[in-house]
Amino acid sequence: MENGGSRQATMAELQEVQITEEKPLLPGQTPEAAKTHSVETPYGSVTFTVYGTPKPKRPAILTYHDVGLNYKSCFQPLFQFGDMQEIIQNFVRVHVDAPGMEEGAAVFPLGYQYPSLDQLADMIPCILQYLNFSTIIGVGVGAGAYILSRYALNHPDTVEGLVLINIDPNAKGWMDWAAHKLTGLTSSISEMILGHLFSQEELSGNSELIQKYRNIITHAPNLDNIELYWNSYNNRRDLNFERGGDITLKCPVMLVVGDQAPHEDAVVECNSKLDPTQTSFLKMADSGGQPQLTQPGKLTEAFKYFLQGMGYMASSCMTRLSRSRTASLTSAASIDGNRSRSRTLSQSSESGTLSSGPPGHTMEVSC
Repeated sequence: MENGGSRQATMAELQEVQITEEKPLLPGQTPEAAKTHSVETPYGSVTFTVYGTPKPKRPAILTYHDVGLNYKSCFQPLFQFGDMQEIIQNFVRVHVDAPGMEEGAAVFPLGYQYPSLDQLADMIPCILQYLNFSTIIGVGVGAGAYILSRYALNHPDTVEGLVLINIDPNAKGWMDWAAHKLTGLTSSISEMILGHLFSQEELSGNSELIQKYRNIITHAPNLDNIELYWNSYNNRRDLNFERGGDITLKCPVMLVVGDQAPHEDAVVECNSKLDPTQTSFLKMADSGGQPQLTQPGKLTEAFKYFLQGMGYMASSCMTRLSRSRTASLTSAASIDGNRSRSRTLSQSSESGTLSSGPPGHTMEVSC
């Protein structure tokens, strides 16, 4: 841990440095204070960017991105969304870039041994120690969701909650490996990663979003580094979650996946292995493979309910969902601050009803 003088100096730096938002600020908003840091860990250097200042008795929101992305391309549309401002005003947040994924990163030398996902998780304590942060709420996508889950298993006392998008807690089986090898013979690394991030329907539709991310990944100057992160993801170990067993996530968890997304089956299976009294399952309609990019409004609203269920932001003003489902959804989302209430959500654009059920059941939400 740093001493008090270093701590004050670090926070003074955070307050002095301003960054320019890529999107216009909303009326009354001011640019967030931000500072990028790099720290050495037993497995190499890791870079992270801190927005805002710590709030008393509140955890930091810590994000970890998926393969092929960095913190900006993975999370910026979500955290710059208008309704998200209420959340980020109440929490300091730390955006972690996996080694070699940060903007301007040098390409690792030939033969460089990239950290495993378990080792990437073991870098997080170094970040929290550097910042003198004691607890976090983790938000991860894909590989980042796995990394945060592994960290939470190893350091449960430091994790107050997890939002896991597109998590696949399972190691690759033999059939998966065979399919992966065959695909690698006919597809480039960038196309394989795009197939990991987005559904085949999205890729075939070739929307403006797909074109943007295909260009980002295909022409990435650090594509060799991205391939190393991709290989680590494909060599991940099984998290061995077991409902009622010793290996499980102890904190409130919100699992998120898009309807018909590439990882839908894996997230459904993960949901079946976690404690139903601690786990919410949100299957988002019309969101494709990356809900935080395509449906930031719905995800922001769900995140607010999740924070309220943990006892934070009890007076938060709901927006999109509350206007159509105020009374019933408020009750179902456990805004009373009970941290052990089960909250399982499924969003359907066709469903016109809302019902609540016992733990493990599904509430159909039209939005």
